[in-house]
Amino acid sequence: MLAIKSPQAYLQQAGIRAQAGEHIRPLATHLRIFSSPRAWQAVNPELTHSLESQGIRWQLEMLDGECSDEAIERLQRNTAQQGAEAILAVGGGRVLDCAKAAGDGLEQVAVINFATLAATCAAWSPVAIVYNAQGGHLRSQPLRKMPALVLVDSEIIARSDVRYLKAGIVDALAKWYEFRPYQRHNPDSLALDLKVMAAQRALDAFQQWGDEAVEANQQGQTSFALERIIDASIVLAGLANSMRDTLPTPGFAHAIHNRLTDMPELHHWLHGEKVGFSLLVQSIMEQPDGEPDATLVALLRRFGAPLRLPELAGDRRAALQRLAGAIRFPAASAARLPFAVTPAALEKALIATDHFS
Repeated sequence: MLAIKSPQAYLQQAGIRAQAGEHIRPLATHLRIFSSPRAWQAVNPELTHSLESQGIRWQLEMLDGECSDEAIERLQRNTAQQGAEAILAVGGGRVLDCAKAAGDGLEQVAVINFATLAATCAAWSPVAIVYNAQGGHLRSQPLRKMPALVLVDSEIIARSDVRYLKAGIVDALAKWYEFRPYQRHNPDSLALDLKVMAAQRALDAFQQWGDEAVEANQQGQTSFALERIIDASIVLAGLANSMRDTLPTPGFAHAIHNRLTDMPELHHWLHGEKVGFSLLVQSIMEQPDGEPDATLVALLRRFGAPLRLPELAGDRRAALQRLAGAIRFPAASAARLPFAVTPAALEKALIATDHFS
């Protein structure tokens, strides 16, 4: 079995916020807009002028906090009460995931994602990441339906803090390092092969254009390199997540990330930064000599991923032991990886990261 879930359309263009109404009108003329204050300010007044020029009506709702069950239910309820034909989500991963999850429970309501950051592949990915009110990971919720449209404005991303772009690069390159190890024991899975191929293309893009894209972002300017990196972080990483078969191949580094979200000391780390540290842990576990892959470490350093946990409350060794014991990974998937996934191996790898700076 091979299943591919992807958005119906993807449009990435500098200044597309000023033409968004033209692309949205064939899908809906009555919107529930879901955003955050910073993202909403970034796309306006051009976006609202574009909607008005197409006769599109809307009501605006802001996300205050995490993509939580409460936020999802509230957006569902408000969208249904409004009678909106679509949810237009404008923002980063939390906003987009919340809209995807809410729309998944509303049969006649389309979801349109307008990504204002390239920090994750949330605009494309066929899952919604749900957190508790404190920012701790609860679940990765598979979606039954995908967005009808994904819009990306490279001008908006060029004006954002470069830290988000770097985090998005690390989150996307993780797909190759997470999916490739499964191939050793599962050489005949077409879905897995396609996942790795998409992830490899993303990795190639980061190695070729990553530095130029970061420089353009730092200067607040769009460029060919920046647009290639945006597409790699959203489309190619999203594609790697979109292909499934009966073989469960979840990303191991993301499983580590999920428990890092429970640590108050790391709440200031972005998603991709937590994933980057988790990749280092995975690589230490993967190598027989305990020395992480040198190419990976160089990429993590190049794109600003933290390689060491900050100061932790209480005894550090005990805290790392608790963290190792709290990480959960499906046994069936662990059996398909070419390295041991045990609390002892995790603890040893976590301790080893203290030698990095």
